Amino acid sequence: MISFQKVSKKYNNGTSALDDIDLDVADNEFIFITGASGAGKSTLLKLLIRDEIPSDGQIFVDDWEVTSLPKSNIPHLRRRIGTIFQDFKLLPKKTVFENVAFALEILGPDDETVQRETRETLELFSLTDKAELFPWQLSGGEAQRTAIARAFVQKPEIILADEPTGNLDPKSAWEVMKELTKLNNLGATIIMATHNVDYIKTLGHRYVELENGRLVKDNKKHKTSES
Repeated sequence: MISFQKVSKKYNNGTSALDDIDLDVADNEFIFITGASGAGKSTLLKLLIRDEIPSDGQIFVDDWEVTSLPKSNIPHLRRRIGTIFQDFKLLPKKTVFENVAFALEILGPDDETVQRETRETLELFSLTDKAELFPWQLSGGEAQRTAIARAFVQKPEIILADEPTGNLDPKSAWEVMKELTKLNNLGATIIMATHNVDYIKTLGHRYVELENGRLVKDNKKHKTSES
Protein backbone atom coordinates (compact mmCIF):
# COMPACT_ATOMS: atom_id res chain seq x y z
CA MET A 1 0.00 0.00 0.00
CA ILE A 2 2.73 2.51 1.00
CA SER A 3 6.26 2.74 -0.36
CA PHE A 4 9.13 5.12 0.43
CA GLN A 5 11.83 4.76 -2.23
CA LYS A 6 15.22 6.36 -1.57
CA VAL A 7 13.53 9.25 0.27
CA SER A 8 15.62 12.05 1.76
CA LYS A 9 14.58 15.34 3.31
CA LYS A 10 17.07 18.17 3.69
CA TYR A 11 16.14 21.69 4.77
CA ASN A 12 17.56 24.93 3.39
CA ASN A 13 19.71 25.42 6.50
CA GLY A 14 21.52 22.17 5.72
CA THR A 15 19.74 20.03 8.33
CA SER A 16 19.09 16.47 7.16
CA ALA A 17 15.82 15.10 8.59
CA LEU A 18 15.70 11.87 6.57
CA ASP A 19 18.41 10.17 4.55
CA ASP A 20 17.84 7.55 1.85
CA ILE A 21 14.79 5.86 3.38
CA ASP A 22 13.46 2.66 1.79
CA LEU A 23 10.29 1.43 3.50
CA ASP A 24 7.26 -0.56 2.37
CA VAL A 25 4.10 -0.88 4.49
CA ALA A 26 1.51 -3.49 3.56
CA ASP A 27 -2.25 -3.12 3.55
CA ASN A 28 -3.70 -3.60 7.07
CA GLU A 29 -0.27 -3.64 8.70
CA PHE A 30 0.41 -2.13 12.15
CA ILE A 31 3.90 -0.68 12.22
CA PHE A 32 5.76 1.36 14.81
CA ILE A 33 8.24 4.07 13.78
CA THR A 34 10.64 4.46 16.68
CA GLY A 35 13.75 6.44 17.51
CA ALA A 36 14.96 9.28 19.71
CA SER A 37 13.59 12.81 19.46
CA GLY A 38 14.86 14.36 16.26
CA ALA A 39 15.37 11.00 14.55
CA GLY A 40 12.92 11.87 11.76
CA LYS A 41 9.72 10.13 12.86
CA SER A 42 7.39 13.13 12.49
CA THR A 43 9.02 14.18 9.22
CA LEU A 44 8.31 10.77 7.73
CA LEU A 45 4.61 11.08 8.60
CA LYS A 46 4.43 14.66 7.27
CA LEU A 47 5.88 13.53 3.94
CA LEU A 48 3.18 10.90 3.60
CA ILE A 49 0.35 13.46 3.79
CA ARG A 50 2.27 16.00 1.70
CA ASP A 51 2.79 18.44 4.58
CA GLU A 52 6.43 18.25 3.53
CA ILE A 53 8.02 17.43 0.18
CA PRO A 54 11.13 15.21 0.02
CA SER A 55 14.40 16.52 -1.36
CA ASP A 56 14.98 13.22 -3.15
CA GLY A 57 13.12 9.97 -3.78
CA GLN A 58 9.52 8.96 -4.30
CA ILE A 59 6.58 8.11 -2.03
CA PHE A 60 3.67 5.98 -3.22
CA VAL A 61 0.24 5.35 -1.72
CA ASP A 62 -1.10 2.57 -3.93
CA ASP A 63 -0.73 3.96 -7.45
CA TRP A 64 -0.47 7.59 -6.34
CA GLU A 65 2.99 9.14 -6.37
CA VAL A 66 2.64 11.60 -3.51
CA THR A 67 5.46 13.98 -4.40
CA SER A 68 4.22 14.65 -7.94
CA LEU A 69 0.54 14.74 -7.01
CA PRO A 70 -1.22 17.87 -8.35
CA LYS A 71 -2.31 20.25 -5.60
CA SER A 72 -5.94 19.65 -6.56
CA ASN A 73 -5.57 15.97 -5.61
CA ILE A 74 -3.95 16.50 -2.22
CA PRO A 75 -7.33 16.76 -0.40
CA HIS A 76 -8.33 13.42 -1.96
CA LEU A 77 -5.11 11.85 -0.68
CA ARG A 78 -5.70 13.20 2.83
CA ARG A 79 -9.23 11.82 2.91
CA ARG A 80 -7.67 8.37 2.70
CA ILE A 81 -5.45 9.09 5.69
CA GLY A 82 -6.60 9.86 9.23
CA THR A 83 -4.10 11.66 11.48
CA ILE A 84 -3.81 11.61 15.28
CA PHE A 85 -1.51 13.97 17.17
CA GLN A 86 0.10 14.02 20.60
CA ASP A 87 -1.68 17.26 21.54
CA PHE A 88 -5.11 16.11 20.23
CA LYS A 89 -5.78 19.27 18.12
CA LEU A 90 -9.49 19.29 19.00
CA LEU A 91 -11.49 22.42 18.23
CA PRO A 92 -11.97 24.03 21.67
CA LYS A 93 -15.33 25.67 20.96
CA LYS A 94 -16.93 22.51 19.59
CA THR A 95 -18.33 19.58 21.58
CA VAL A 96 -17.10 16.03 21.20
CA PHE A 97 -19.96 15.33 18.80
CA GLU A 98 -19.24 18.50 16.81
CA ASN A 99 -15.51 17.78 16.61
CA VAL A 100 -16.12 14.35 15.12
CA ALA A 101 -18.97 15.51 12.89
CA PHE A 102 -16.85 18.36 11.50
CA ALA A 103 -14.48 15.88 9.86
CA LEU A 104 -17.45 14.53 7.90
CA GLU A 105 -19.13 17.84 7.18
CA ILE A 106 -16.21 19.08 5.10
CA LEU A 107 -16.86 16.18 2.70
CA GLY A 108 -20.38 17.49 2.06
CA PRO A 109 -22.74 14.61 2.88
CA ASP A 110 -26.30 15.35 3.96
CA ASP A 111 -27.06 16.14 7.60
CA GLU A 112 -28.74 12.80 8.24
CA THR A 113 -25.60 10.93 7.13
CA VAL A 114 -23.37 13.14 9.26
CA GLN A 115 -25.54 12.62 12.34
CA ARG A 116 -25.83 8.86 11.88
CA GLU A 117 -22.16 8.17 11.18
CA THR A 118 -21.00 10.46 13.96
CA ARG A 119 -23.26 8.69 16.48
CA GLU A 120 -22.01 5.29 15.30
CA THR A 121 -18.39 6.38 15.58
CA LEU A 122 -18.85 7.78 19.09
CA GLU A 123 -20.46 4.50 20.13
CA LEU A 124 -17.54 2.54 18.65
CA PHE A 125 -15.10 4.43 20.89
CA SER A 126 -17.34 4.52 24.00
CA LEU A 127 -17.85 8.27 23.76
CA THR A 128 -21.64 8.47 23.53
CA ASP A 129 -21.94 9.81 27.09
CA LYS A 130 -19.31 12.47 26.33
CA ALA A 131 -20.97 13.76 23.15
CA GLU A 132 -22.06 17.13 24.56
CA LEU A 133 -18.87 17.88 26.49
CA PHE A 134 -16.21 20.34 25.33
CA PRO A 135 -12.51 19.40 25.07
CA TRP A 136 -11.63 21.21 28.30
CA GLN A 137 -14.10 18.98 30.16
CA LEU A 138 -12.37 15.76 29.04
CA SER A 139 -9.56 13.77 30.57
CA GLY A 140 -6.48 13.28 28.41
CA GLY A 141 -7.56 9.77 27.49
CA GLU A 142 -11.06 10.92 26.54
CA ALA A 143 -9.64 13.74 24.44
CA GLN A 144 -7.37 11.34 22.55
CA ARG A 145 -10.22 8.87 22.00
CA THR A 146 -12.19 11.79 20.55
CA ALA A 147 -9.26 12.57 18.26
CA ILE A 148 -9.17 8.91 17.18
CA ALA A 149 -12.91 8.98 16.49
CA ARG A 150 -12.48 12.14 14.42
CA ALA A 151 -9.66 10.51 12.43
CA PHE A 152 -11.74 7.39 11.78
CA VAL A 153 -15.19 8.82 11.04
CA GLN A 154 -14.35 9.17 7.34
CA LYS A 155 -13.32 5.48 7.29
CA PRO A 156 -9.78 6.12 6.03
CA GLU A 157 -7.60 3.27 4.83
CA ILE A 158 -4.56 4.58 6.72
CA ILE A 159 -4.19 6.01 10.23
CA LEU A 160 -1.06 8.00 11.13
CA ALA A 161 -0.48 8.43 14.86
CA ASP A 162 2.32 10.80 15.90
CA GLU A 163 3.23 10.04 19.53
CA PRO A 164 -0.49 9.71 20.40
CA THR A 165 0.19 8.60 23.98
CA GLY A 166 2.93 11.12 24.74
CA ASN A 167 0.74 13.33 26.97
CA LEU A 168 -1.16 10.53 28.73
CA ASP A 169 -0.81 8.60 31.98
CA PRO A 170 0.05 4.89 31.53
CA LYS A 171 -3.53 3.61 31.98
CA SER A 172 -4.99 6.06 29.46
CA ALA A 173 -2.10 5.37 27.09
CA TRP A 174 -2.86 1.65 26.99
CA GLU A 175 -6.55 2.40 26.42
CA VAL A 176 -5.52 4.42 23.37
CA MET A 177 -3.37 1.52 22.16
CA LYS A 178 -6.43 -0.76 22.45
CA GLU A 179 -8.41 1.67 20.28
CA LEU A 180 -5.69 1.73 17.64
CA THR A 181 -5.63 -2.07 17.68
CA LYS A 182 -9.41 -1.99 17.18
CA LEU A 183 -8.96 0.19 14.08
CA ASN A 184 -6.34 -2.19 12.75
CA ASN A 185 -8.73 -5.11 13.28
CA LEU A 186 -11.35 -3.17 11.31
CA GLY A 187 -8.97 -3.04 8.35
CA ALA A 188 -7.03 0.21 8.75
CA THR A 189 -3.28 0.35 8.20
CA ILE A 190 -1.69 1.92 11.31
CA ILE A 191 1.62 3.79 11.26
CA MET A 192 2.50 4.99 14.74
CA ALA A 193 5.51 7.08 15.74
CA THR A 194 6.57 6.35 19.32
CA HIS A 195 9.61 6.17 21.56
CA ASN A 196 7.83 3.80 24.00
CA VAL A 197 9.54 0.41 23.73
CA ASP A 198 6.92 -1.21 26.00
CA TYR A 199 4.34 -1.06 23.20
CA ILE A 200 6.77 -2.67 20.79
CA LYS A 201 7.70 -5.46 23.19
CA THR A 202 4.14 -6.14 24.38
CA LEU A 203 2.18 -5.92 21.12
CA GLY A 204 4.71 -7.61 18.87
CA HIS A 205 4.00 -5.53 15.77
CA ARG A 206 6.64 -4.74 13.19
CA TYR A 207 8.84 -1.78 14.04
CA VAL A 208 11.45 0.26 12.23
CA GLU A 209 14.01 2.40 14.01
CA LEU A 210 15.29 5.75 12.79
CA GLU A 211 18.56 7.26 13.93
CA ASN A 212 19.68 10.69 12.74
CA GLY A 213 17.34 10.40 9.78
CA ARG A 214 18.51 6.98 8.65
CA LEU A 215 16.59 3.71 8.89
CA VAL A 216 18.87 1.55 11.03
CA LYS A 217 16.59 -1.36 11.90
CA ASP A 218 13.53 -3.11 10.50
CA ASN A 219 12.64 -6.13 12.61
CA LYS A 220 10.53 -7.60 9.78
CA LYS A 221 13.53 -7.70 7.47
CA HIS A 222 15.73 -8.93 10.31
CA LYS A 223 13.40 -11.87 10.98
CA THR A 224 13.14 -12.64 7.27
CA SER A 225 16.91 -12.76 6.90
CA GLU A 226 17.18 -15.25 9.77
CA SER A 227 14.54 -17.62 8.41
